[in-house]
Amino acid sequence: MKKRKLVITQTVSQAHYQSIQEIIPDWDIITGKDSSIWENHILDAEIIASWRKSMAQQCLLEESKLRWVQSWSAGVNSLPLEELAVRAIVLTSANGVHSYPISETIFALMLALTRKIHTYVRNQMTHTWHHSNLSLEMHKKTIGIIGVGAIGKETAKIAKAFGMRVIGLRHSGKPEDYVDEMYKSEQLNTILPQCDYVVVTLPLTKETYHLFGPQQFHLMKPSAFLINIGRGEVISEKHLIQALQEQKIAGAGLDVFETEPLSKASPLWTLENVIITPHTAGSTEHYDKRVIEDIFIPNLRDYVKGAIPRINLVDYVKGY
Repeated sequence: MKKRKLVITQTVSQAHYQSIQEIIPDWDIITGKDSSIWENHILDAEIIASWRKSMAQQCLLEESKLRWVQSWSAGVNSLPLEELAVRAIVLTSANGVHSYPISETIFALMLALTRKIHTYVRNQMTHTWHHSNLSLEMHKKTIGIIGVGAIGKETAKIAKAFGMRVIGLRHSGKPEDYVDEMYKSEQLNTILPQCDYVVVTLPLTKETYHLFGPQQFHLMKPSAFLINIGRGEVISEKHLIQALQEQKIAGAGLDVFETEPLSKASPLWTLENVIITPHTAGSTEHYDKRVIEDIFIPNLRDYVKGAIPRINLVDYVKGY
């Protein structure tokens, strides 16, 4: 009788490997980033941690033994969700591991745009001593957090240290600590005129695709800054560029884009009121540790007991 099999397409520390082995001592555990290590085990894998696009061809076959996928990223829009749903394969995400690094990036971008740090860095490169008309401060301003999940909650908490008024938007409209006013998804246009900073943390779904377009930029204050660390496709990039060029909004801090890497021809590179980071907001020294210890291992304990993994269980209907 063949052993049950777990494939992890990441480099796992010896300590984490041992912790996993203690839970499933009779399983074959295959780990490593190089595809040559795991590609011949995919068809037999009951659990896959860290999905790769190349796996779809085997994992969706009738003879595949796959029952559970643990995504290594918070976003799951790149996975074959419809096919996984049809096969009743459980999917859990890495939602929550990014709350510290991404909230730090959000405030780094907000502060840099407000205090013109990006302008001064450019000036430094040309040895230019210039005030650059610095005048804004962030304290006591209003921040709108579009998508109050783990990242949004941590962002709201930090915002309170700046004495900010926090407006939140979430599908359920359920209240949250550190959020002064919570609205439902359909009320986006109601809150935009109130915000000095609009922070987008949404996943990409059918409902969120191009949620921000000409109407939304028209509703925002000309003095408002937009921060997007969610998914690039949530915002219509051509209309964002137009809004920035026409100064309908004051500036933007962008970590995600409709097409990545961002084209070298994109006007976003040269706009003085834009800061670009290359989809690195979630990068942290603690990433793998948090995925394994906080999500995968607790879920694995549930799974071997016959229960459905409960942490970050993806709802295929919602898409996240």
